[in-house]
Amino acid sequence: MLVRPVYGLYEARVDEVLSATEQARRVVVSGLAPAPGERMLEIRRARLVVPSSPAVAPGDHIRASLRLAPVAGPVLPGTHDGQFHACFDGVGAYGTVTSNFELVSSGGASDPTRMTDATRMAIGSRIDAILDDASAAIGRAMVVGDQSVIADDTRDVMAASGLAHIYSISGLHLSIVAGGIYWLLRLLMAAAPSLPTALPTKKLAALGGLVAAFGYLLLAGGVGNVPAFRSTLMLALVFGAVLAGRRALTMRNVAFAALVIIAIDPASVFRASFQLSFAAVVALIGAYEMPRRSPEREAGWVNRLWSLVWTAAMTSFIAGTATLVFSAYHFQQTAPLGVVGNVLVLPLVSLVIMPFAVLSVLMMPLGLEAPFVSIMGWGIDRMFDCAVLVAGWSNGLTGNPLLTSSALLLSLGALAWFAYFQNWWRLIGPALAVPLILLFALDSRPDILIADSTQAVAVRADTGLGLATGRTGSFAVDAWSEHFQEEIAASADATTCDSLGCIVRTPRFTVAVVKNVAALPDDCGAHDLLIARIPVPATCTGGQVIDADDLARGGVHWLRWQDGAGQFEIRPAISNLNRPWRVAQP
Repeated sequence: MLVRPVYGLYEARVDEVLSATEQARRVVVSGLAPAPGERMLEIRRARLVVPSSPAVAPGDHIRASLRLAPVAGPVLPGTHDGQFHACFDGVGAYGTVTSNFELVSSGGASDPTRMTDATRMAIGSRIDAILDDASAAIGRAMVVGDQSVIADDTRDVMAASGLAHIYSISGLHLSIVAGGIYWLLRLLMAAAPSLPTALPTKKLAALGGLVAAFGYLLLAGGVGNVPAFRSTLMLALVFGAVLAGRRALTMRNVAFAALVIIAIDPASVFRASFQLSFAAVVALIGAYEMPRRSPEREAGWVNRLWSLVWTAAMTSFIAGTATLVFSAYHFQQTAPLGVVGNVLVLPLVSLVIMPFAVLSVLMMPLGLEAPFVSIMGWGIDRMFDCAVLVAGWSNGLTGNPLLTSSALLLSLGALAWFAYFQNWWRLIGPALAVPLILLFALDSRPDILIADSTQAVAVRADTGLGLATGRTGSFAVDAWSEHFQEEIAASADATTCDSLGCIVRTPRFTVAVVKNVAALPDDCGAHDLLIARIPVPATCTGGQVIDADDLARGGVHWLRWQDGAGQFEIRPAISNLNRPWRVAQP
C-alpha cells in the first residue's frame, strides 16, 4: 500500500478497464515502471483515471505523468473500508494522469480479456448511440454491468423505490436471459418433427441456457461481479440438476456456491454485495422449502394473473425483508414500498427490457439493433416513471435507525439459523433477532466529527451539526451528511474564529480548533476538547486532545459527549495499524 503521494513519469500495463465515458476511463494497471530518475514503487497495481483518448484496452502498455495517492481509509468508524478492499484486490494506490499520456504498445488481439472488454465497450457504445441520459446509463448497466455513468439523482430515486437492484446484474437478469434461452430452445426443438423423440431436447436446452448464463457473466464483468457470479453458479447448479435429473433448488447448492466464491475471493464475505446476494437467495430458497398448499391444476386466467402478481409481491417481500438489516447497515437507507415498486416494474423487466436487451445484442453483429434497443429504452423509461412514482410515495419514510456492527452479527446468526433448520423452526432465529437488534444494536449520533485528510470539523449545537472549520461540498462532509441523514450547516452555532483557530461553545461542552502553535498557551486546558492538526506537546493537559498524530493513526474521529463522565467517547475510524492494508505502519 502506498504511504505517501507520488508524482512522476511511469509506464504500466493495463489489466482491466472498469468504466469508460466520453471524458475519461477508469483502469487498473500493473507493473508500474519509473522513467529514469523517478521513484521506484513497490505496489503491485494501481487504479487510475486516464483520458478517453487514446482508447486503451487490457494488455496495452501506457506511459504518463501520474499523481498517485494513498488509498483513503473509512470515512467513519465501521463504514466501508476502501483500504481493506483495495488491498485484497491487489490495488495499492489511486491516481490520475496529469500529462504526457500516450499508448506505448497494444496488447495481442487474441487476448480473451481484451476481446471481452472490446465487446463490452462496443455494446455499451451502441446503446449510448440510440438511448439518452438515464435510459442509456441504466441500459448500459443492465447489459454490460457498467454503472459508472448512472447519475446520483437516478440512483437516489431507484434506491428510494426499492429498485436499485434492477440495474445491478444479478439473479433476476441471469434467470431471465438463461431461462429465456432454455425456454426458446425447448420450444424450437419441440416444434421440429420427430426431434423430441430422437434427442434429449430438455438437456440440450439446459446446455444452451448454461452457455447463455456464462456468456452474460463475461459481459457483466466476470468473477469480479459477485452477484452475477453467484447467480451464474446457482444457474449452473440448476441446469446441472436438469442434466442429472436431480432437484436443483436446495440450501446445499447455496452453500456450494458460497464456498466456491469464498475460495476464489475470501475478502468478498465482508462486501455488501456478497451479504445481500446470499441473504436474499437463502431466504427465497428457505421460503420455497416451507410447507405450502399445492397449486390448483385447473385455474382460470384471472387466478393465474393473480398468482403471478402474488408471487412477484411475495418474492420481493421475502428478499427485501432478508436484506433489510444489511441494507440499513451498509447504506443507511431502506425502501418501505419496495414491494409495490417491484410488483409494478417486474413485468416490464421480464417481458420488455431484458428480452429486447438480449435481442438487441444478438442483432448487433448485423447492425439491426436499433429497434430492439429503442424498445428496451421505452421499457426503461416506463420503469423509471414507476420508480419516481413510488419514490414520491416513500418520501420521508426511507430513513432508518443507525445500526452498530452487532446488528450485522445478529442478522448473520438469524440467517444461519434460517438456513440450517427446516419447516417452521427456521423462523425462530429471525423472530428473535428483531427485538435483540432494537434493544442492543442501535447506534447514537455523534456530537463531533473530525476529518483526517481535510480541515472539516463538524460540531453539534442547538440547531444540529455545523462546521467549525472546513467547507460543505467536500467528500467527507457529504458522506457524513448522507450517513447520518441530516444536513451539516456551513457554520456551527456559537463559533468564533481568528487567525490562530476557532472556538465553539455549546451548553454542554466547549471545543477549540487550533490552527497555529501560537494558540496553544491560551487553549491548553481551557476547553473540554482541543483539536489540532499539528503535534501537541504532552504538557498540554486539562482536557481531551486530538492532534495530528492521532488523526494520522486513527483517521476520521467520531465523538459523543457523555454528561455523566464529563468527557467525550472517542471512536477512531482505524483502530489498529498493524494490518497489511493500512497505509501507515506503527
